[in-house]
Amino acid sequence: MKSNERSKPILKQRNISKIIRPLFGILVVLFLIWRLYLVFIVQNEYSSDTWIRLLISGLIIGGVYSLIAIGYTLVYGILLMINFAHGEVMMIGTFAGYFVFEAAKSINVPSTGNPEMVFANAFPALSILIAFIVGMTVAAASGYFLEKIAYRPLRKAPRLIPLISAIGASIFLQNAAQLLFSPKTRDYVNPDVMSRGNGWKFLINGSQITLTYTGVFTFILSILLMIGLFTLVRKTRLGKAMRAVAMDKKTAALMGIDVDQTISNTFIISGALAGAAGVMWGLHNGLVYYFVGFIPGIKAFTAAVLGGIGNIPGAMLGGMLLGLVESIGPTALGISYQLKDVIAFVILIVILIFKPSGILGEVLAEEKI
Repeated sequence: MKSNERSKPILKQRNISKIIRPLFGILVVLFLIWRLYLVFIVQNEYSSDTWIRLLISGLIIGGVYSLIAIGYTLVYGILLMINFAHGEVMMIGTFAGYFVFEAAKSINVPSTGNPEMVFANAFPALSILIAFIVGMTVAAASGYFLEKIAYRPLRKAPRLIPLISAIGASIFLQNAAQLLFSPKTRDYVNPDVMSRGNGWKFLINGSQITLTYTGVFTFILSILLMIGLFTLVRKTRLGKAMRAVAMDKKTAALMGIDVDQTISNTFIISGALAGAAGVMWGLHNGLVYYFVGFIPGIKAFTAAVLGGIGNIPGAMLGGMLLGLVESIGPTALGISYQLKDVIAFVILIVILIFKPSGILGEVLAEEKI
């Protein structure tokens, strides 16, 4: 009798939850339909060129979010933990690229015929390549030592403990960067051929739209890196080892796979992708400071949850969708663009309430379900 009496309040709570969640969802949908009706039908203030600009901006930022989100997904798939210091790994890669460009613009190359010509403008492709190599290498090394120092000793601890360690590592890296590089905001100085704001210009409805070089470069490189990672995970020996360790560490070890090395390689790969995203962020947005990785990191986590945590195609899809919603959402809803961060985090809350497994589903081994 006592057990039945105790179970009744739980059943009542579940029944109430089943009623409230659909009602909340219906209210959210009705609100969105009402706002879209006001913006598109009643007010109709924006022409097609505005929406194209927002679409382009969303795809570019979505590509960066996707790269960072993949890092969350890789680590979660193997260790079932959220690496909240991943945004700070991106920040480290951004600073590494910044210092490469600073060095490249301080080296004169008088042999080109122009005594004031600097290395960054004399060899722009090489300068950008070196910036990406250095940024990805430094970020990959940061990811490796982060796993070695902050996570490996806690591998057998309850899942909450590594999560707290990740938050602590995030705060530590932010403060370390602030002490090392000062809290001031610095400007990325791109090579002249990759100057921000320059690009291909075309007219739509009499309005000029610029498809920037940095934006196209960022989007294409993001897609190529995501395809490369997906191929690595699916087709290579390392990728098979990563999937085996994610499925069952003990069985993978019995089959001759070095579990510790595989986990370290996973952090190296995720760190390299975050470093690439950081250099892209600097090239396209032009600003770097000690806090630059925090908000993109949290949004990339939102993208990973949106697509399905642990699911690599889901992280790609979630990043692109979040970038588009963040770019188009404020204008489509008729609210201030400064509220774009609010929209991103509202999406996170809604996804966790209604579909916590994400759009493409969470990828888990049977023993983890």
